[in-house]
Amino acid sequence: MGLLVDGEWRTDWYAPDEAGRFVRPRTRFHDQVSASGEGRFPAEAGRYHLYVSYACPWASRALHIRKLKGLEKAVGVTVVDPRMGRNGWGFGGYPRSGEDKLNGAHYLSEVYLKADPHYSGRVTVPVLWDTRERTIVNNESRELLRMLDTEFDAFAEHPVTLWPEGLREQVDETIEALYEPVNNGVYKAGFAENQGAYELAVRELFTALEHWEQVLERQRYLCGDVLTEADICFYTTLVRFDFVYYLHFKCNLARVQDYPNLWNYLLDLYQTPGFAETTNIEHIKVHYYWSQDTVNPSRIVPVGPQVDLLARHNRDRFGPRQMALIPGVTRH
Repeated sequence: MGLLVDGEWRTDWYAPDEAGRFVRPRTRFHDQVSASGEGRFPAEAGRYHLYVSYACPWASRALHIRKLKGLEKAVGVTVVDPRMGRNGWGFGGYPRSGEDKLNGAHYLSEVYLKADPHYSGRVTVPVLWDTRERTIVNNESRELLRMLDTEFDAFAEHPVTLWPEGLREQVDETIEALYEPVNNGVYKAGFAENQGAYELAVRELFTALEHWEQVLERQRYLCGDVLTEADICFYTTLVRFDFVYYLHFKCNLARVQDYPNLWNYLLDLYQTPGFAETTNIEHIKVHYYWSQDTVNPSRIVPVGPQVDLLARHNRDRFGPRQMALIPGVTRH
């Protein structure tokens, strides 16, 4: 794990705050693709390209929404090697990862420098690249999730929205509520620099998991009876939990499998068309255990655990799976 400082690569690990707590750096690129055609980045099929990792929960948000909406023909994708070494994310060399055919880069940092030769900051995925302007549009996962959900509807083969009218405020509030204790919380536990910071993060994480366990006792999805962006944000943490966060990040008060509602909810999502195809457990395990040698110096990737994500779930008791349709568009 490294970063660029004024265009120069450095291999520094994350710097904790004064209390030894992990602090996630802010992303730097926040431009927007617009369906209206206004501005520098109008929505066009074939113009934009994602750089992603199957291993990264933040990048997986973009992969899942792209698949669920059927945007594969409209937005291209390049998957980085899950093994992040001293030079950061690289291309090729591992099954189901690819070479950078757009820019000919060996490392993702080179793509960042094409967008800004003096860039300072972490080199992260996902990245939305504009092949026309030859620059990075955005590298903030939450913004890209929304952008892919709302600005590319004209090119979506599946006429669904995961930010439906009538639920938008609730979806946004739920995503916000998940972020700090859960999505980022596992990292605050795993990257803590002292016992106190670690225990605080773990307590907040499991308090939040208990809360969502109760919510999912009475409804199929986080925001009611339809799948939303909030469920994608929760899924990307839950599907990694028993494989890596429980052991590697010491989030071991309980497994997801120990929560009846969370476990069946995870099975339901994984078995929803679009999720399993964009989930790669091998990449996930290899990345965390091999790449994060500050946490796991031996880089030994464990053989287990055995987790059956195709086991039968009980979520059909709430009725059939549902995704909201884009207003004014009928399903064929």
